[in-house]
Amino acid sequence: MSIRKVRWGILSTANIGMQKVTPAIMKSAHSEVVAIASRNLGKAQAAAAQLGIPKAYGSYEELFADPDIDAIYNPLPNHLHVPMTIAATRAGKHVLCEKPIALSAAEAESLRQCPPDRIVLEAFMVRFHPQWSRARDIIRSGELGEVRAINAVFTYFNADPANVRNQADIGGGGIMDIGCYPITAARYLFEGEPKRVVSLVERDENFGTDRLASVIADFGAGRQLNFICSTQTAGHQRVQVLGSKAKLEIIIPFNAPPDERTAITIDIGAPFDGSLARREILPAVDQYTEQAEAFALAVLGEKPLPWGIEDAIASMRVIDAIFASEKTGAWAAV
Repeated sequence: MSIRKVRWGILSTANIGMQKVTPAIMKSAHSEVVAIASRNLGKAQAAAAQLGIPKAYGSYEELFADPDIDAIYNPLPNHLHVPMTIAATRAGKHVLCEKPIALSAAEAESLRQCPPDRIVLEAFMVRFHPQWSRARDIIRSGELGEVRAINAVFTYFNADPANVRNQADIGGGGIMDIGCYPITAARYLFEGEPKRVVSLVERDENFGTDRLASVIADFGAGRQLNFICSTQTAGHQRVQVLGSKAKLEIIIPFNAPPDERTAITIDIGAPFDGSLARREILPAVDQYTEQAEAFALAVLGEKPLPWGIEDAIASMRVIDAIFASEKTGAWAAV
C-alpha cells in the first residue's frame, strides 16, 4: 500500500527554506515537495533545479492556484507572514509559517480570518525535537521539585545591513528573531502563559533594531523566565530549568544539529562544577523533518497538532508586552 503524502509548495527561495527546511520536508515520510515560487522566475527555476523540485513559479499567486498543492511553507520576511498565510489558506492550502508569525498580536489575530478547516502552524521546530519533550517529562515527573525559574540565552553576531534581521521596518531585531524561542521554551515547559514582563532593550543606532535585550517574565505561582537575546554578541545558547531539588539543562536547545546526538543534564548542585550531573543522551534527529512529518499527519487527519493560530497569538502578546515595557521602563501586562 502506498503512503499518502502531503504535497508541499515552498513560498520563496529564502535561505532557511533552501538550506534547512525544504530538504528536511523532503525527508518526511508523508511529504513531497512539488513546487517552489519566487517573484523572480529565474530564481525559482534555479532553486528548483538545485533541490530537485518539479515545478517553479514566478509569482506567489501561481503557487497558491496550483491544485496539486496541499500545503505551503512560508519563510518570507516577517511582514509578509500574515498576508501571505491568509491568501494561501483562502486558496485552500494549509500553511506552515515561519516565526514570528506576525509583527504584533493584533496582526496575528487577523489570522482568525483563515478558513477554519485549514491548518496554520507557527514553525517552532524545537517543539518537535525529542529533547524538549523529554525535558518536559522530567519536569512533570517531579524530579526537579517545584520548578521556580527558567534561564535562557540565545545570541549570534550579524551586522549586515542587507540582512532582513537588521531591517526594523519589516520586523527585524533580536526579540522577533530569537527572543521568541526562550518565550516558547518557557510557555512549553511551564505549560502556562506569563502574566507580565519587564525588559531592558538596547538598539543599534543605525539599524534601529533591538540588538541586545534582557527580559523577565512572571508566570505566576512563583515562576519566572529570565532570558537574554542578542544579534551582536558571540553565538551562544542555553536553557536551564531550576527546581527546588535539581536543575535541568538542555545543552543545545534551539539549533540542535540534525545529524548529531543531543544531551540533557540533571544536576542536584553538589558539587557546584556539575561533574556528577546525570547526563541523558538523545538520538540524532532533524527537528525540521519532525515538524514537517507532524504537520503532514495533521493535514492527513491522522494526528492533530497541539498548537495553532491561538497559540501563535499568545506568543505575540508576550512580544508586544516586551516592547511596551521597553518604552515605559516598567512592568507590562501580557
